[in-house]
Amino acid sequence: MKKTLRNVLVSVLVLTGGMNAMAIEEAAYKVIVQDVRFELRAYDAHILAETEVEGDLKEAGNKAFRPLFRYISGHNESRGKIAMTAPVSQTPGGEKIAMTAPVGQQRRQDKWAVSFMMPASYTIDTLPQPKDAAVKLRQVPARRMAAVRYSGTWSAKRFEQHKRMLQAWIKEQGLVTKGDWIWARYNSPITPWFLRRNEILIQVEAEPAGMN
Repeated sequence: MKKTLRNVLVSVLVLTGGMNAMAIEEAAYKVIVQDVRFELRAYDAHILAETEVEGDLKEAGNKAFRPLFRYISGHNESRGKIAMTAPVSQTPGGEKIAMTAPVGQQRRQDKWAVSFMMPASYTIDTLPQPKDAAVKLRQVPARRMAAVRYSGTWSAKRFEQHKRMLQAWIKEQGLVTKGDWIWARYNSPITPWFLRRNEILIQVEAEPAGMN
């Protein structure tokens, strides 16, 4: 019982401590079309630190948060230049990386891929290498995304509800989707549910159907 309680407390501290550091930098994009809560956006290229986990929608996010947060907290191998010291076998220490928003989550076959966006000041060649083999760095090219923004709880029911709304809007706009749905969260778990900013996004073709 004590061990279980300790694990729960550690998870809560990691989640709340990490998520409260968010909102310093967000994924850069330009709004092409805005329609109440729906948007068509053009995103700049960016880099993700990503890991895959099993579980349901909410459980997967909790499982993946810890290894990703450990990576940006210094559980990595810095590629920065470090003055030579003795002994020669000394290796560079880990590097702390500023946390950004949102935390992304998308279905990938029978697992969930959960990701942190990396600060724009890094390139794929300058980011520290993860020490955890489960954490991967991935370059995402510039792309267009359809998005719906909503507040409220992080339940699968609300996710599905707003996904259907976005699907209907995409159809109305004559857009063609590609890839998987992405669930984006911008706030910490201690943020009141009615103040949370959540989004669902999916990549779309550059031009509406029939215009290519």
